[in-house]
Amino acid sequence: MYTRALASFGLPMESLEIPTRNLMKTKMDSGGLAVGMIVRLMRGVEIAAVAKSAGFDSLYIDLEHCSFSLETVSQISLTATAMGVTPLVRVAGLDKADISRTLEAGAQGIIVPHLETRRQAEDVVDAAKFPPKGNRSLLGANPHTLFRGGPAAEIMQKMNETTLVVVMIESVRAVENAEEIASVDGVDMLLVGTNDLCNSLGAPGALDHPRVRESYDHVAAACRAKGKHLGVGGLNSRPDIAKELIRMGARYVSAGSDTGFLTSAATATAQSFR
Repeated sequence: MYTRALASFGLPMESLEIPTRNLMKTKMDSGGLAVGMIVRLMRGVEIAAVAKSAGFDSLYIDLEHCSFSLETVSQISLTATAMGVTPLVRVAGLDKADISRTLEAGAQGIIVPHLETRRQAEDVVDAAKFPPKGNRSLLGANPHTLFRGGPAAEIMQKMNETTLVVVMIESVRAVENAEEIASVDGVDMLLVGTNDLCNSLGAPGALDHPRVRESYDHVAAACRAKGKHLGVGGLNSRPDIAKELIRMGARYVSAGSDTGFLTSAATATAQSFR
């Protein structure tokens, strides 16, 4: 419907199909596993090409733990989308303006850290989605439409369908409220941040602690009950545990960061010459 409407403006239908698709969301919705690469170091658009060549489904640009500007986020996001790698951005917190501006810059999804309640999840959806699902302000000609216009209702519908809303479960309270959080319409994924969850449980660094596994079981059950995706984060050093959670139904896993990949490869190479 959306592409037909654009054709009525004399625009080629194919020209807007790629940037308005979210390939990661499509893959997860069809039962596949999406693997993401966290970006904290590389500010150039070349990182999108690296992720594509390496076989990643998404780039996870981490504004909570890096100093990137919104301009940098926009450039990487636009390049990644054009290459078929879904750009997700972890915002620094629950600020609605940060969420909407990040999506406006070209991100195809947002990841919101430290979320603990249903009300907070509702606020996130309100900021990330256009009416009638939320109250995000519409700029009709935007990166997601290749800066071409079209009927407002159809643009908002299409962008609502393709924008991923990911909330992070990183505390005991969030785990306890997982089913209520998962019940919020517009939330697509509950992503467990394992390291911060370990801290909240009083077991820092204990990725295989029984209470951590119990927490995953609880969040996974909430996702199944409410039809939401389960995401796995913080387990790049323990792929064995991550694979167990994938067998439990996780549809997304963060496999590591550009910083970690560079440091590991550089260290191994230096050692090989000594």
